[in-house]
Amino acid sequence: MVKLNKIYTRTGDDGTTGLVDGSRIAKSAPLMAAIGDVDEANSAIGIAVAALHPNSDATAMLVRIQNEMFDLGADLATPADPAHGFGPHDMALRIVPSQIARLEDEIDRMNDDLEALRSFILPGGTDAAARLHLARAVTRRAERAAVAAGADRDLNPLALTYLNRLSDHLFVLTRHLNAAAGGDVLWKPGATR
Repeated sequence: MVKLNKIYTRTGDDGTTGLVDGSRIAKSAPLMAAIGDVDEANSAIGIAVAALHPNSDATAMLVRIQNEMFDLGADLATPADPAHGFGPHDMALRIVPSQIARLEDEIDRMNDDLEALRSFILPGGTDAAARLHLARAVTRRAERAAVAAGADRDLNPLALTYLNRLSDHLFVLTRHLNAAAGGDVLWKPGATR
């Protein structure tokens, strides 16, 4: 378990931050942009959770996801094991296939009850759905940042898959929440011309 006695360390005053292995990189590095975007996406999900009933299925799914977002941040902040890469003998906290499979199962379960899309939808609807649309957009940014960071260093490919699947999950969850409140808010092309 993590124990923090002191919040400020002064070690980052020079514009660097530490990775899990003790190495330091610039706070402006692409990897740190990805980790920061993952943190922001997690915070946006938390804002959505605040608009949901505490005992709802949506809340349970999102709280699991928030915990996994910390796993994801740790995964990104841990360089590949020099001897094992991201393989099964890598002892670091990594995103694993079962986490992605659970997201896919939840997507499929929610999607089963939804009508097929016949238009793009506007980000809105219920309070919780609107907040989740924002979280989805931030998650897409985190995915783009992680892809950019992956051009500089090896990243766990499952971390990138998780981000991609998470944005799909959040999209379907917004549709699921809006379906219970009258349906999606549909785009009307050229409606204001």
